[in-house]
Parts: sequence; C-alpha cells; structure tokens
Amino acid sequence: MKYVLVTGGVVSGLGKGVTASSIGLLLKACGLRVTSIKIDPYLNTDAGTMSPVEHGEVFVLDDGGEVDLDLGNYERFLDIKLTRDNNITTGKIYQDVIDRERRGDYLGKTVQVVPHITDAIQEWIERVAQIPVDGESGPADVCVIELGGTIGDIESMPFIEALGQFSYRVGSDNFCLIHVSLVPVLNVVGEQKTKPTQHSVRGLRCLGLTPHLIACRSTTALEENVKTKVSQFCHVQKENIITLYDVSNIWHIPLLLRDQKAHEAIFKVLNLQGLTREPELEEWTSRAEVCDMLHEPVRIAMVGKYTRLSDAYLSVIKALVHSSVARGKKLFVDWVPAGDLEDATAKENPDAYKAAWKLLKGADGVLVPGGFGDRGVQGKILAAKYAREKRIPFLGICLGMQIAVIEFARSVLGLKDANSTEFDPNTKNPCVIFMPEGSTTHMGATMRLGSRRTYFQSTECKSAKLYGNKRFIDERHRHRYEVNPEMVARLENAGLSFTGKDETGQRMEIVELRNHPYFIGVQFHPEFKSRPGKPSALFIGLIAAACGQLDVFLPGSENKRNIPNGPANDMSQRHIPYGASNDIPQRNIPNGASNHMFQAACGQLESFFQGSETKRNVPNGAAKAYQNGAATKLANRPQDGAYSIFNGMHL
Repeated sequence: MKYVLVTGGVVSGLGKGVTASSIGLLLKACGLRVTSIKIDPYLNTDAGTMSPVEHGEVFVLDDGGEVDLDLGNYERFLDIKLTRDNNITTGKIYQDVIDRERRGDYLGKTVQVVPHITDAIQEWIERVAQIPVDGESGPADVCVIELGGTIGDIESMPFIEALGQFSYRVGSDNFCLIHVSLVPVLNVVGEQKTKPTQHSVRGLRCLGLTPHLIACRSTTALEENVKTKVSQFCHVQKENIITLYDVSNIWHIPLLLRDQKAHEAIFKVLNLQGLTREPELEEWTSRAEVCDMLHEPVRIAMVGKYTRLSDAYLSVIKALVHSSVARGKKLFVDWVPAGDLEDATAKENPDAYKAAWKLLKGADGVLVPGGFGDRGVQGKILAAKYAREKRIPFLGICLGMQIAVIEFARSVLGLKDANSTEFDPNTKNPCVIFMPEGSTTHMGATMRLGSRRTYFQSTECKSAKLYGNKRFIDERHRHRYEVNPEMVARLENAGLSFTGKDETGQRMEIVELRNHPYFIGVQFHPEFKSRPGKPSALFIGLIAAACGQLDVFLPGSENKRNIPNGPANDMSQRHIPYGASNDIPQRNIPNGASNHMFQAACGQLESFFQGSETKRNVPNGAAKAYQNGAATKLANRPQDGAYSIFNGMHL
C-alpha cells in the first residue's frame, strides 16, 4: 500500500479537500486504484451534531456515517463509496483507546498519547486503507490521506506525531507528503510573497515531517523566480513546486496537476515509475471546458435557512451543477433566506421581504433543501405554495418534502393547523410525525441514516421515469420525522401521490403532485450520490423542467423526434442520469459518452481539444449567486455562484 498525505499551512480554507480529491483522480487516471481518508482533529465523534453554518454540510455515507463534507468531494471526484471509518476524528480515536483501557487491553500500563494514541491512529489508517471502496475486491493501490486543520494547531499534534512515525513504519518508498500552502499577492506591491509558505514548511519540519511536494495556492500561476525561492528555502526540488491558481471551476484542478507533472513527482517518491500509464483525462477535460462555455441560463431559487454559508448546501449545489452542465445550461443560484419570505419579515424588514419574493418569483425552479428546527419553516411552506399554485418546477428534499405535504394539507384539505410534531407536538392534524426508529433524547447518530431502499408504486410517475423505470432505488437518508401514514389516504384522495415507499409501505419516500409540470418531494437526499457525468435523476429532472424540456427528456416522449438543433436539446436525447437503465429507447448511450457526444453535436469537439492550455485561464464571471436582490459573497469567500474560483464555492 502506498500513502499520500496532504497537509495544509498558513490559513484554513485553502482547498486541501479539493487538492486531495484531485490528486486521487489523477492517480486513478493513471490506472491505480485509490481510496481516501480524512482526519478531523476535533473532539466530536462525527460531524452529525455540528452546525452547518459553522462547519458546512454533514455528508452522509451509504453505511449511515455522518462525516465531513470533504468525503463528499472524494466520492464525487473518484466515484467511490466510502465508509464511516474513512473519517477519523480525535473523538473516535480517544473513544477507541479508552474502550481498550476499560477492557484491560493495556495490561495495567499508563495510557499515554505516545505510544497509545499515536499507535491507535496508525492502526486505524492501515486498517481502513485495506477496505475496498470502488466495487472491486482487494485493497486499493494508493490511500490519499488529508489532515484537516492547519499545521501548528494544538489539536492536530497527536496526528502529526503519529503520521511522522507512520512514514517510518511503512517505509520511505510508500509515503509521499504534499503540503498545501498560501502564496499571497499584496496589492500594495503586486508581488507574490513566499514567506508564509517558508514558515509553514519550517513548522512542519520541526514537527518531524518533510514535504516531498508543495502545492502553492495563489491567485495566479507562480513566477519562475518565486518557484526557485520556495525550492531553495523549503528544500524541495523545483519541479516538485506545484502552483494551484484560481480557475473558473474546480474541475480544472486535476488538469493543473497533470500539466505540471505532479503524478510523475509522486510516482518518483513512491517508486512507481514505469508501473503506471499516462493519465487518461479526456472526458474530464471535455466536461471542464464545456462547463466554461455554457451561456444559456437557468435560475434556481434555493430556499433555506443556512443561506449565508454556501458550504451548508455543498452537495445540493454540486448536484445542481452536474445536472445543469449535463443539460447544457449555465446555472444561477438565487439564495433566498426562508425567513425573509414570512409575514413577520414584511413588518420588521420590508426591503428584505420584497427582495426575497422578487428572487423567488424570478426563478425558473424552486428547491427547498433539508434542515432542522422551526426557524424559516413558514417561509419554506410559502415557497412550496407559490411553486404549487404558479406551476413552477419544485424539488423538496427531506424537510422540503415534509413542508410540501404540510402546505398541501393546509391549503387543499383545509387543515389550517396541519403541522409536524417537530414544530408543534400538540397539533391536532399531525402530517409529519416522529419516526419510531430514532431517539428523542440523544442527538448523535440516532436518525434514520444511510442507504435505504425505496420502491416505486407506479412506473408512470415522473420520478420512476427519471430513474429509468426501475422497480426500486437505493438512496441515502438523514431524518427523524416523516409523513404520517394515517394521513396518506386523505392526501392522495385530494391529488397528492406518494409514488415511492419503503418495503413496509408505511414510510413515504417520494411524493408527487398530479397535473403539475414538476412537483416532487423526497424524504431521502439524492444529492449525496450525484457525480460529474452521472447527475442525480431528480436534479436533472428539476433542471430539465425549469428549462421547459422535461417532456423532451423523459423516456417515451413523442416530442423527441422534433428536437431543434442545439447543445442542450441534443444533450437531452443522449444523457442518462445516474441510476437510469441503459436499455431505454433513444437513450442507450453508456455513462461517460454523453459529454463527447454533446461536444460533437455542437460542432465544437475539435475546438475543445485545441488550445486547452489557455482555456484553463478563463476569468471568473461564469455565474453569480444572489441574495436579497444583489450579488453577494457568501461567508466572505470570493465566489461567483456555481462556477467559482478554487477557494470559493466548489463544484
């Protein structure tokens, strides 16, 4: 087993996760099997109870693990399925050591950070690295390890010590360290400054680790004299100084690494020269360049309660991007704070109220993502009502499905006090109730979590068609409350259709509104399984409906024979959403072929492969995110919507 460790210095938020994912993708493109581990030095056992506003979204794995959002990047880039043990935290390590001590495993010895904690870390890494994550048998060839936080943080010290020991434990031919650091440009002098990187590497060496490669984050490519200076002061060969400058979308990052021969430098350290092929990234390159050239807009209103931090909905944004690129559309996300849609805001802050409603009414589609707590719930209900009455394409996820059901019960059934017992335990018309599987007293890992099976009740519904007329699907869940089965009959008699249920028929998984262009709510989280080139079926359905192309896109449509020429329309015939069957008439193109066919159909395939070196210097400006009527920088990060620079909102 070969190990590649990615660390970070100077400041947090440099993009270690994207860098680690890109390195993994590059190695995979060279024919190696790759797995990933993320180390988070915080004391929490997992990310499940952490605030999305503070920490970003909680990513959910097939096995129910609630993990750091970087594992979502690993899964999307590498198209793998990780386990909860691929996310190591201080809490997990200390709990493991304490449990051993209580069992008497240490035979009365004094339990200390060194060697017991450090040994436990090394054993965990070696054990998890052997777990296959790509659907094949046997362990991977390379394990990419990302150490969260910044070099010098107190909480990461045991991990630094453990990884220093680990480098000797596995041998120098099996361990490669890549340090991601910042090379800022001061506006006053306009010069790239290397001193922060010098100090960061010096601190790393003082802790017993020496980098083999340095990945320098900067707004522009490093000048040659700057590379020379970093090489001299950090004792790293010049060809191993990699520059990761701001790009139009993060799909270009693996291409930057490839163009600078980062894979060859890694193979030299790991003694893999001559055992691998040149990286095969043609499809990835095509997708990155197509993404930059899109110009026909599609606007999606994201109605949520955590809108001031884009990372809180990271997987949702990525799923929207995957689908919009597949449909040949340029995505614009309108961030609508749910609370600003409520009547109370109209009195307290009329400007925010008007701006929020203006964004909602100007959108081509409405998406209400998941969330917890009652803040902003009434605003989400109003957004669902607007989409239902005005026949605007709507997708509700988890809580988004629940509020759609509540709104329908209030407006159509006339149950004015219909509610969820999460928000009103004493409601006389509980449309959403606490599920028996969870716990009301403990918060961590007590929800209905992980991959669960949903059975379609009809093959004629939109959701079944989008999934390729499968009998059932497996999607990831994260919730405590769900639709009250005792109210299902009344809701269905009034026009709401529960088209997906669990194996017992008691848990409602998918709801659709009959005679509506696209109104779907799901209890699961389809965004967690969306991939570049394999977009989530329900997200691509939302984008298609928002573009007025759903009838063209769905299988069996007669309109397919009269599709006008154009990138998006030609793509709609050929693209197969993630999870769809390959035997659908007119859509039997294997996954991965769609992007090449899209380019060829546009008459642009040749141009995409010419001059690609310059194309990766595309200036920012492909899309913008709006909040309260004005372009904004979410959480003080430079970004321009879905197509953002490397340290902004990630694709």
